[in-house]
Amino acid sequence: MYESFNQAPPRLGNQYSGDRVLCSYLRRTLPPDVLEQVEPSLQEMGRLAGGHLYQMQLAYRLHEPQLTQWDAWGERVDRIELTPLWQEAERLAAESGVLAAAYEGRYGRFARSYQFALAYLFHPSTDIYTCPLAMTDGAARTLLHSGDRALIERAVPHLTSCDPRQFWTSGQWMTESTGGSDVGRAETLAREDAGGRGTWRLYGRKWFTSAATSQIALLLARPEGNVSGGRGLALFYLETRDESGHLCNIRINRLKDKLGTRKLPAAELSLKGTSAYLVMGASNGVANIVPMLHLTRTWNSVTAVAAMRRGLALARDYAAKRVAFGAPLSRKPLHVDTLAGLQAEMEAAFHLAFYLVELIGRDETGEIEAGDSELLRLLTSIVKLTTGRQAIAVASEVLEAFGGAGYLEDTGLPALLRDSQVFPIWEGTTNVLSLDVMRALARSEGLVAYRARLDACLHSAHDAGLLEAARVAQRALAHAEAWLHEVAEHGGPGVDSTSEAGARRFALTLGRALELALLIEQAQWSIDNEQDGRARAAARRFARSGIDLILDVDPADSLALANDELLPAG
Repeated sequence: MYESFNQAPPRLGNQYSGDRVLCSYLRRTLPPDVLEQVEPSLQEMGRLAGGHLYQMQLAYRLHEPQLTQWDAWGERVDRIELTPLWQEAERLAAESGVLAAAYEGRYGRFARSYQFALAYLFHPSTDIYTCPLAMTDGAARTLLHSGDRALIERAVPHLTSCDPRQFWTSGQWMTESTGGSDVGRAETLAREDAGGRGTWRLYGRKWFTSAATSQIALLLARPEGNVSGGRGLALFYLETRDESGHLCNIRINRLKDKLGTRKLPAAELSLKGTSAYLVMGASNGVANIVPMLHLTRTWNSVTAVAAMRRGLALARDYAAKRVAFGAPLSRKPLHVDTLAGLQAEMEAAFHLAFYLVELIGRDETGEIEAGDSELLRLLTSIVKLTTGRQAIAVASEVLEAFGGAGYLEDTGLPALLRDSQVFPIWEGTTNVLSLDVMRALARSEGLVAYRARLDACLHSAHDAGLLEAARVAQRALAHAEAWLHEVAEHGGPGVDSTSEAGARRFALTLGRALELALLIEQAQWSIDNEQDGRARAAARRFARSGIDLILDVDPADSLALANDELLPAG
């Protein structure tokens, strides 16, 4: 009997031991005794990510969260049922200490590197459960920063617990229909309770909340009588349910019907006199959420790189199995060239994201210098916007590397692209963050610290194969500095029409130039200490991929093209 051919699907092994980039980076940056202590848990997370969790992800591909607003007897219940994988991910996140690792105090400034290595392994196989973890991390840090002992003692032990029965997650309820990135237009109203005791009642609609099942939330609202804009908003803490499990004057209007991240129960909520407490005063709420944004944007960056790594792991395994025109794809020069370019992008993005993690670790332990503190503020935006754009490009190419199978839902592959589209949108779009970069440079000497770090990376290189790549990074930064000087002379400090129009290309150039420099630093170390030239190959390839993106563009051309307006000939 004739039997047709069936292609073997891609498979994953241990996602820690099989990740050369992660393992080599940790060997370079962690003290040997710290690496020895944390490596068993990383090995275990890698085993789960490539095995049990990945198989659950495929098995429950069609499951999505379900909202039940009313019970059979007409009572409003607003109950969200999570997917089986999300329930498993919640338990595992707590028990594995994906949050607690940063707060236990065992590894000093290296705790953040360990924590984000865990998150990097955990993310791709858990259907974006890292989203509530990111907001929980941000909430814990914000509460600790607030100095409010009552709120700290009430919430932080739950947010950082390793016991699933005690573990809480936090929502981050900022977005309203009046504005996403422009949170200063928020309409949610706060009225102080007549009974006193610091209780407030919140009224309004939160158009997009990413963690509707969390036990607490931090959110912005405007105390009655406050001025308009961001300065008039205040940061509030609330608990979503009472002791009997009922929502505290919160209505879940609907779950959001999203392009991707569909396993994540994002919801639209109405606040109907919800009890809440001030976190850091009755004004300046936008400024007070900065500690949260620094962390959530870092989570966004690291998980964007993790998504790239997952796509490449699958594509590489498939290329070794798939035979076309007489040979495996892994031996076809054009396919090899495609995968090599994607690997170089991923490696560069990895080192940029984890350098940001290093800065956070040093900042939280008081081991950061003033210049690097300014660099941290600058890079939070640069790293997030750069890695977010890279994640989309890599995911699209990964699907194409599978041919028709990459377009079929039951392979699980299309979700890689749909879910990656969120990275340049959440926590600030590319354009919004580019303007943040311009404003940050107008207020600080962050570019001086940036140049110092880039130069230190490049000066570490002595391998002949890395020197030309180093010159590419130097030329890109020189062009960026010249552009910034020119627009500053044209419009003065801050953001004007000229600098705004070029801000995206400028910020991406800074991001890609530092990626290249950090990759060169890693490559030289790997050559010297591991006798391995693969990171050098990545640096050389990435240097040829377009680092300097700054262009001279006529604003009249842009207006005509963007708005389809008549542009007179001649």
